[in-house]
Amino acid sequence: MGELIILADRLRDRVPRVGLARPAFFFDLACPFSYLAAERIERVLGDVEWIPVSAATLAVGVRRSAPTADGVAVLRAEAERRALELRLPLVWPERFPADFPHALRAAVHAADIGAGARFALAAGRLAFCGGYDLEDADTLAEPAAAAGIAPDPCLLAAADPGRDELLCATAGALRVRGVRALPVIRLGGRFIDAEAGLVSAPLAPPA
Repeated sequence: MGELIILADRLRDRVPRVGLARPAFFFDLACPFSYLAAERIERVLGDVEWIPVSAATLAVGVRRSAPTADGVAVLRAEAERRALELRLPLVWPERFPADFPHALRAAVHAADIGAGARFALAAGRLAFCGGYDLEDADTLAEPAAAAGIAPDPCLLAAADPGRDELLCATAGALRVRGVRALPVIRLGGRFIDAEAGLVSAPLAPPA
């Protein structure tokens, strides 16, 4: 099987390919740890390829039950502890935990037109700094505007289930490489937990 980014490029019908020297950040907009990593990743690693992935799709084929109240409480406590350590705000969306399929489709669109990082950062802040529901169309238009994306094409992409093909392909390629949870970073040919990668990586030189 080819490299993960090559697979994604084929599905997007792109000719250019991203060199393996460039780090890649795989994230889910519904994941608080993805938000916490997103706030720091380019400060630590410099230029990064931002790749949206559905955590629910990544877990296909892995036995998992609906999160219990205790499990959600543990997850919240861990995320809040880490946010406090990082001195980052963390506000929980009213619908948490929940998947954000429309927001992920919009993130694919943003990445296609070179605004993936800006869109993902703005969307993550709306969800986990403001507690907004990214599945609401009016809310989803805000990160599009913040990223300089025309809202109408972004919302059309969000409503297009055809975008799920790339999300599913990316999740499948990650599973082949042993990835079972997000966020992760690809550094060279290795896929590692984003937190471990950000802690161990040297700071990127100033642009």
